[in-house]
Amino acid sequence: MEVTELDVFFDYNCPFVYRAAKMLEAVAGSGRRALKTNWRYFSLSQVNHRSDDPRDAWTVWNAPESEPVKGRLAFKAAEAARRQERFTAFHSMLLDARHRDRLDIESAEVLEDVAGRAGLDLDRFWRDVADPRILDSLERDHTEARGVHGVFGTPTLLFPGGAAYLRLARVLEGDDALRVFDSVSGTIASEPEVLEIKRPVPPAAG
Repeated sequence: MEVTELDVFFDYNCPFVYRAAKMLEAVAGSGRRALKTNWRYFSLSQVNHRSDDPRDAWTVWNAPESEPVKGRLAFKAAEAARRQERFTAFHSMLLDARHRDRLDIESAEVLEDVAGRAGLDLDRFWRDVADPRILDSLERDHTEARGVHGVFGTPTLLFPGGAAYLRLARVLEGDDALRVFDSVSGTIASEPEVLEIKRPVPPAAG
């Protein structure tokens, strides 16, 4: 079975990332497609930062620890899980915690619970979270996403033949997940002439 490899740029706070992740989990778990998904960091807080000062060099990865930055702690925790080779389990559980269970992933208690259930050594986990270089991967991924691929939002799926921002209407399972994945991957990877497809949104009634 041929392996389909893709990068997915993501932010844990994005509901569309959760839906894409569940689709990819369903496709991989079906046994009917072989996927290799590389989850790569992309900060929506960084994209949404606005300043009228051209000298403003603020970044999520260099902001002072005393400054609250949405999503930063989750990126640190994910990278700490990577260092213990437990990223896949932690990543899925953290998305569930945020979007299924509606938990606060800015909370150290929530992150510790997820890390424990994902099988991480908690002492090492918190030492790594506190490492001043723990966000180097976020800086690298985000900078590449913007500067090389033109990523503007999450999730963005990057196949060898092309990339696209994807918003799914709901969580997909079973044959629905396979059907939509095949359609999306076929269009992104095989039709470079298609630059954008966007549905119009009818005005709300009343």
